[in-house]
Amino acid sequence: MGIDLGTANTLVYVSGKGIVLQEPSVVSIDLNEKVPIAVGEEAKKMLGRTPANVIAVRPLRDGVIADFDTAEVMLKSFIQRVNEGKSLVLPRIVIGIPSGVTGVERRAVMDAASQAGAREVYLIDEPVAAAIGAGLPVTEATGNMIIDIGGGTTEVAVLSLQGTVLSESVRIAGDELTEAIMQYLKKVHNLVIGERTAEDIKIRIGSAYPTHDDDEAMMEVRGLHLLSGLPRTVTIKGPEVRESMSEPLLVIIEAVKRTLERIPPELASDIIDRGIMLAGGGALLKGVDTLISHETGIVTHIATDPLSCVVMGTGRVLENFKQMERIFSGRSRNM
Repeated sequence: MGIDLGTANTLVYVSGKGIVLQEPSVVSIDLNEKVPIAVGEEAKKMLGRTPANVIAVRPLRDGVIADFDTAEVMLKSFIQRVNEGKSLVLPRIVIGIPSGVTGVERRAVMDAASQAGAREVYLIDEPVAAAIGAGLPVTEATGNMIIDIGGGTTEVAVLSLQGTVLSESVRIAGDELTEAIMQYLKKVHNLVIGERTAEDIKIRIGSAYPTHDDDEAMMEVRGLHLLSGLPRTVTIKGPEVRESMSEPLLVIIEAVKRTLERIPPELASDIIDRGIMLAGGGALLKGVDTLISHETGIVTHIATDPLSCVVMGTGRVLENFKQMERIFSGRSRNM
């Protein structure tokens, strides 16, 4: 079983079946009983809409486990759902994690998976998994560059011969873009909106680079007006949303440039030939590929299904386990 344990979404791949589960990484808990009520899609609907005794939490922040017990509950629930409720002894689990995490954070992921019933847990760096899932020739001696813009982290990596040559992980990604939209509306329109509304704006009219359609895009946003304290509707335009997201996008561009500056010359020529591959949910933001190619001067492609790259990568590694054993960045066995 391969798992992409993401800040925003968790995906599960089972050998022989493909991707069997794709759910938001959200758990809602009853505070009185201390029991989980809902996990995944159901829990996400509750974000910001819960009564006093229920909270909806996201157990992962910035790609790492922020709330250990909740993360374990979530993993258990997903693993059981995949096994149709039978709690069978699970074989190997391969989990994709950000490349910049510390040893303690790696340990936390392994422990959570072991507690959830895994026999062997292997960790793989997300950029490597994303590159394999996007179909890049990671095993050959050519340079491949991948940018994985997730919910909590953006990973920039240069890979060659099954390993990472250079990598950089910045904790600025989809969540920060959403946060930037919330802050902008608060500052400019005095409107307080929730995370879900901001994400909706980002998906519907957000863009990273000026395009013709985007100037026409408009959307009505409902939220709480700060001055009157009453609900209010405001119309916002595409260019405003783009402007609000420019700062976090700049941080991502800087990370890409820093990585490009450190590339060995031989690999640099490969990357100019092959271009840069974009993966992760952030790659779905309109114009983000144009922005990166404009800023770096290197052709940028978006993977065919950017959301499932990491989980497809973990699945491919599972299916060619012997050839790809060198890829793992951590392992633990429960006998």
